[in-house]
Amino acid sequence: MAALLMFAAVCCAAPVGNAIGAYVALQRGAREDGGIAEGGSAADIPPRMRAAYEKAVQQVGKYVPKCRGMRAPILAGIAKVESNHAIGRDIADSGDIRPKIYGVLLNGSGAGGNTTPVPDTDGGRWDGTAAGERAVGPFQFLPSTWQSIGRDANGDKTADPHNADDAALGAAIYLCGNGRNLAQRAQLKAAIWQYNHSSVYVAGVLGWIDQYTAAPATGPDLKNVSGKARTVIEAALSQQGVPYAWGGGTVKGKSTGFCDRVNGYDSKTGECVAATTQGFDCSGLTLYAYAKVGITLPRLAAAQASVGKRISSRKALRPGDLVFYAYAPGRDSTIYHVGIYVGGGQMINAPRTGTTVRLDAVDAISGFAGGARPL
Repeated sequence: MAALLMFAAVCCAAPVGNAIGAYVALQRGAREDGGIAEGGSAADIPPRMRAAYEKAVQQVGKYVPKCRGMRAPILAGIAKVESNHAIGRDIADSGDIRPKIYGVLLNGSGAGGNTTPVPDTDGGRWDGTAAGERAVGPFQFLPSTWQSIGRDANGDKTADPHNADDAALGAAIYLCGNGRNLAQRAQLKAAIWQYNHSSVYVAGVLGWIDQYTAAPATGPDLKNVSGKARTVIEAALSQQGVPYAWGGGTVKGKSTGFCDRVNGYDSKTGECVAATTQGFDCSGLTLYAYAKVGITLPRLAAAQASVGKRISSRKALRPGDLVFYAYAPGRDSTIYHVGIYVGGGQMINAPRTGTTVRLDAVDAISGFAGGARPL
């Protein structure tokens, strides 16, 4: 029994020179809204942004006829690192993104890593300030670069870096250069290096390109899910790939966790990884997702089971419901894990140390203890 009690909290804890843009500002993805998200999957790309990437692939041959190998995952890899696909913004049917995405002001202040002032070139037309330059839009172009590669992709007679279609086409044109073959790894690396002169940046973008290529943009079918349930699910899905951190996660998002006598440690090295990892544990993720609809859940999974209507069977689960697992199903005090049901027998959850926020089958974890419907 002592061993059981020590392990009972396995999941959830109590609270405790860049040619294209601003190289120094992009080394850490610095932007006025706090930087890019660290995790995610192809299924998290907003459909309107995905459509922009696909349209750019179809159109780029008109401007760079000799370009070969341009693919939507290449553009997605760049946009992931630059703006996290504009997630959190409103993307109109026309492709216009609001609020606009601005990088740090390159005035040499040191903010975001910039130490060299870059003089204004557009009078603030695209970057909103005449005091200097800052990168703009989902692909983070400097206005001076946009002047040379910007094209109208959506037919409104304006080439706007804050428009998803225009920005994606501009990025495709820039990456294609004078006619690269991006199907060749060396030329793809050269294109990304031209975008940002950083080996870390190149490796990061390549990683996302490979992930998007291997995992097409498919995910849970939410076409019949609306309202608050959809908001909760999309909030949790947006965190896919974010690391697990015991005790991590608040209503505002991921946070560092902590270690107790058993949990939060790397099983191989014994290192307390939770204390240095920005992430979520299982109940931290649900806390964050439900806060998006104004519902503040208790911090612990066992306590969350008391919120809303209790659900006894898998068949009765609806998208947005909480899903619980216990060492002794029927005794909520022994609940050790929680996820959010997304439909189709799947849930989004933060499983354990060493994993990331991900989709799992509801049946993949033992000790199903029913669900709860806070909505």
